[in-house]
Amino acid sequence: MSATPDYRIDASDDNVHQTWDNDHDPVRTVEPGAVVEFDCRDATDGYLDEDSTVADVVEMVDVGGGHPLTGPVAVEGARPDDTLAVDLLDLEHEGIGYSYFYPGAEEWGLLSEEFPDAGLHVWDLDGAVGRFANGIEVPLDPFPGNLGVAPGEDGSHSTTPPRRVGGNLDVKHLTAGSTLYLPVEVAGALFSVGDCHGAQGDGEVCVTGIEAPMTVTARLRLGSDRSVDRPTFETTGPYSAHGAGEPAYGTTGISDDLMDATKEAVGAMIDHLRENRELTGAEAYLLCSAIVDLKINEVVDKPNWVVSAYLPQRIFPE
Repeated sequence: MSATPDYRIDASDDNVHQTWDNDHDPVRTVEPGAVVEFDCRDATDGYLDEDSTVADVVEMVDVGGGHPLTGPVAVEGARPDDTLAVDLLDLEHEGIGYSYFYPGAEEWGLLSEEFPDAGLHVWDLDGAVGRFANGIEVPLDPFPGNLGVAPGEDGSHSTTPPRRVGGNLDVKHLTAGSTLYLPVEVAGALFSVGDCHGAQGDGEVCVTGIEAPMTVTARLRLGSDRSVDRPTFETTGPYSAHGAGEPAYGTTGISDDLMDATKEAVGAMIDHLRENRELTGAEAYLLCSAIVDLKINEVVDKPNWVVSAYLPQRIFPE
C-alpha cells in the first residue's frame, strides 16, 4: 500500500516538538490527499543507543521531556468539526529498538511496586523479527504509538495521555494498511506523529513496547464522508501478536477490580516465564510488554471480573 511521498519531513530539531499545543507553527502545509513521509525519533529522543545500560535508563528519569513528535503538518482547508483521515501506508524501522522500565519509585508501569530497579533490553531488529534473550524472537508489526492533531484547548499539553484528538493511543493495530480518523479542533488540523513501536503487547505493561526510530509514510485527507468525536480506525490487524489459530499459553487474574485482575494475570505470566523459560524477572516483565496480549474475558459475572494474559508459543526457539 506504499506510495511515493509528495513531502518528506525530517526529524531535525525545527521539525520536532514534545508537547501538544495549537500554537505550534506548522512545519509544512499540504493539500488534502498528500502523502507525507515523517522521519520519527524513538521515544527516548535518541538518548539510548546500542551500548546503553540500565544506568542510562535511570539517568533518563532526570532528563524529562515528552515524546518527540514530528510535525505538525497543516492540511489545507481543514476546519474544526472536520474529520482528518490518516491512511498509514508504510513504516520502516532502522534495525534497533529499546524496551525498558523505570525504577519502581517512579510509579510508571503496571507492576512498578514489584520492580524497584530499572530494566532494559536493546533489540536487534532484523527484518520482521526482534531478537530477545535465550533465542526468543518476537514478530514485528510496526505502528506509531503517538499520533494525533492539535487540541482546541489553548496551552501546552503533555504527550503522555491519549485524548479525543489522538495522542498516545498505543493501538498496536494501527499498522500499515490501516486508517485512523480524528476529529479536527483547529484550523489546518496540525497533525504530528512519533513514538513508533516495532511490536507491543496489548497493555504495554512495563510502560514501553519495542521503542524504535522509524519512518512513517501516511496519506492525510479530509474524511468528508464521516464525522467522529473521538479516534476511530479501520484495520486488517494483527488482532493479536501471535496471529489466529496458533498455540498460546494463558494466565488469568480474577478480582472485583479490573486493574487488580490485570496485575494478577501479568504477575502469573512473569512467574511462568521465570520458571519455565529461564528468564529473569526483569526480562520476563520486558517480554510481557512487547508480546503478551491482555484480554478482558468477562465483565458480567459480578462481583468478579476475569482478565487473561496470552503468550504466543511460536516466539520460542523450539
